[in-house]
Amino acid sequence: MKKLVFFISAFILMSFSKTHREHVSVNTEASTVKWIGSKMTESHNGDIKIKSGKLVLDHGKLAGGEFVIDMTTINTLDMSEKYNDKLNSHLSNEDFFNVEKYPTAVLKITSSQIINRTKYNIIADLTIKDKTHSITFEADVNIKGNSYLATANFKIDRTKWGVVYNSGNFFEDLGDYLIKDEIEFDIYLLSVK
Repeated sequence: MKKLVFFISAFILMSFSKTHREHVSVNTEASTVKWIGSKMTESHNGDIKIKSGKLVLDHGKLAGGEFVIDMTTINTLDMSEKYNDKLNSHLSNEDFFNVEKYPTAVLKITSSQIINRTKYNIIADLTIKDKTHSITFEADVNIKGNSYLATANFKIDRTKWGVVYNSGNFFEDLGDYLIKDEIEFDIYLLSVK
C-alpha cells in the first residue's frame, strides 16, 4: 500500500511540475523595432521590420523567444526622402550591415529572470553578420493568457558585430565624420491575436 501511495504522489507531483510552454507568434505588422545611431554632431533614427518571431510562455511567465529581423528593411525616418534613401543605401552596403550577404539578424532569448510582476532581466544571443554575442537588458512583458505586449530598450556596440565604419576605435582623425559605436534600439512587440 505504501508503494502505491508513493507512486500516486510522485505522479501527481510530476503532473503539476511539468512545463506548459506556449509558442506565441509576434504580430509582425503591429510590432516595431526603432533604432538611433549618432555621429559627434548629429543623430539619425529609423526603423527595421521583424520578419518572424515568437515568445515562449510557461504558465503565464516569459520562458524564451526568438526573433528574425529583416535587415533589408533598414529605414531612416528623420530627413528628407532623398537623404533618407541615401543613408539607407549606405547602411545596407558593405560599410555597415552588408544586407545582400547578411539579409537577416537574429535575437534569441537564452535566459529570462523575473524582477517583479512584469519586469524581466533578459539574456539573449544577438547574431548580426554571422557574428553572435550575448547581450543583457530589461524588458517589460505584460502577459494575459496567450497574448503579450513586450517593450524593451537596449544599446549595443556595433563594432562587436564587425560594423566598424568610421569608428573612433578603429580609425584616427575622423573629426566630424566619427560615428559613435553605440546603437540604441526601442522594441515594441505585440502578439498575434
